[in-house]
Amino acid sequence: MRATDSMVISMRLPVASGKRLKRMANRHGWTPSDASARLVEEGLRRSEFAFIDFRDSPAGRQACIQGSTLAVWEVMLLVRSYKTDPSAVARHLRWPEAKVRAAINYAEAFPEEINRAMAENDATDFDTLKRMLPQVTDSASRKATKH
Repeated sequence: MRATDSMVISMRLPVASGKRLKRMANRHGWTPSDASARLVEEGLRRSEFAFIDFRDSPAGRQACIQGSTLAVWEVMLLVRSYKTDPSAVARHLRWPEAKVRAAINYAEAFPEEINRAMAENDATDFDTLKRMLPQVTDSASRKATKH
């Protein structure tokens, strides 16, 4: 973040919270300042967008839909495949349409973030996926060796 794109805001935290913040920052390779800025931004986004939460994943920290395992960009892949018909996506997922619309609203507000995640997904091959998710196996090659 460039200095012109940010502002300095000082805050006091209880000692225990400061230690937890430092542990989180270390775990992610961030500075405590970066971690606190990220947490504040995520908290603001949670308060501004219904059904949005943030989680760590093998692909990094990302916006997800509350009560599901899906990231917003994954919902947007479905929206794209259903030709931007939120009701069709909601039927597919067996969700209320409001959750699909929440993903669409978030994606419209943060298109760079969502488009980047979708592009990374499109560029991911099987070997990359295996490195990220070691439990993934190539069932097609397993079937071929059995016969």
